[in-house]
Formats: sequence, C-alpha cells, structure tokens
Amino acid sequence: MTEEMQTLAIAPMGNLDAYIRAANNWPILTAQEEKALAERLHYKGDLDAAKTLILSHLRFVVHIARNYSGYGLPQADLIQEGNIGLMKAVRRFNHEIGVRLVSFAVHWIKAEIHEYVLRNWRIVKVATTKAQRKLFFNLRKTKKRLGWFNQDEVEMVARELGVTSKDVREMESRMAAQDIMFDISSDEEASEGKIIAPVLYLQDKTSNFAGSIEEDNWDTHASDKLNDAMLSLDERSRYIIQSRWLDDENKTTLQELANRYGVSAERVRQLEKNAMKKLRIAIED
Repeated sequence: MTEEMQTLAIAPMGNLDAYIRAANNWPILTAQEEKALAERLHYKGDLDAAKTLILSHLRFVVHIARNYSGYGLPQADLIQEGNIGLMKAVRRFNHEIGVRLVSFAVHWIKAEIHEYVLRNWRIVKVATTKAQRKLFFNLRKTKKRLGWFNQDEVEMVARELGVTSKDVREMESRMAAQDIMFDISSDEEASEGKIIAPVLYLQDKTSNFAGSIEEDNWDTHASDKLNDAMLSLDERSRYIIQSRWLDDENKTTLQELANRYGVSAERVRQLEKNAMKKLRIAIED
C-alpha cells in the first residue's frame, strides 16, 4: 500500500467508500506477525510497527462504527473517533497477556465512539456520569425492541440494567427530547405558530442592561471628576463644600462654619460660592 493510501486509511477524509476499500485492502496479521510487531513497539519504540498494527485493524473500526449509524452522526466521524481509540489501544497493548489486539482494542474503540456520540447527539448532554452513559446506550438498544415503555417494561428494564425505575424514566425523557432552534427558521413558520423559538421568550424586556452599564460608567466618571476637582481646592474651601453638600447627615450651617473659622457667615457664603465655581469649571474641562 502506498504512503498516500496509508494516510487515507489513518484519517477518513473525502470519499468514505475509498477509505473503507483502503482499510479492507490492508492484510490481516497472523498471531505471530502481531506478536513480533508488538514486541518491536514495546521494546524498541518502533513507530513503523505501531503504524502496521493500526492499519491492519482499521477494518475492525469500520465494523464497530457501523453499529452506531442510527444516531444520525457522520459515519466518517464515527470511524475517526474509533481510530483514536484504536491508537490508544495499540499504545497500551501488552503482547504478553496472551490475547489478540482486536480483543483488547474493542473497549478503547467503543469508548471513544461513545464519547463522540454523547457529545454530539444533542446540543444539551443527555448523560454526564458513567452510570448515565451506560444506561443511555443500553436503553437505546432496548427501546428499538420495545418502543415507548409502559410501567411494567420500565421495571423490567430497570432490573435488567441494575438501575431504578426513576433512572429509566428520566433517561427515556431525555432521549425523547428534541433540540429547539434558538431563532426562527422562517417567517412562515413564525406566522403560522408552528414554532415558539426561545428567542421569543428568553429576552428579559423589563431589563435595560446596556442602560444600566452606561449609567454606572457615567456615575463613576462623574465621581472621579469630582474627586479630582475637590483636590484642587484649598483645605478650608474643601471642608466647606464637604460639610455643606457632600455629607449625608448633619449638614453644617453657614453660622457653624463662620464660628469654626472666626469669620462672618457672609464670608463663608462667598467662599462656598467661589469654591462651587471652581468645581464646576474643573468638572466641565
């Protein structure tokens, strides 16, 4: 097999039929050949031996991937995920345990395909724990045979799979749910009321989020400008403005300030007026 065909076999791209033909054309290894290649990989790190082990087992990945065609996912993607599992199996294969690579690799191939199916079958994950994943695949096989479950069938499946009836019902409900488009696919569907897309009811029209951010930014800006302007005043003028306008409680009178600084109330009013004028100019700059 040419280098081009080897590359095609490792990564199924383009024509799927051509890939499958390339995988099936690679000769199956005898037990002695497989053992010799595994020894070369294990003891010498021979990557050519690893490639031969992988290429000679691609046909088995194709066979396993076909069992998952009912999920509506691209067959090429299922095969590619299975190939990843095969590569992991080759890396971990111990030729001394006395089993053929294909028997050892089945677990790794299926595990990668399972992960891919669960990630892509629905936008929202239907199974996240190990127990839920096992229930998902076993339950789907059973549903092909029985259809929608009645209570007796739920209890029977729960016993067979070693889970509770509640687990079976919950997973059955998740599997029956369909993804909904966030937006409306066409004006016709919207006008006829066929689809109630989430875009129509998820928006909180009572909230003006952008306006709130803009207002907060302006408040922060104004506060910063005021602080900078206050620092430009002399200490007495700053205290007068602070005590007359910025303190929330016990605002100081003109007479109290006059007594504090030993001047007339009119003089305090003039100082306050001049300070306010300076603040206005500083803030507007």
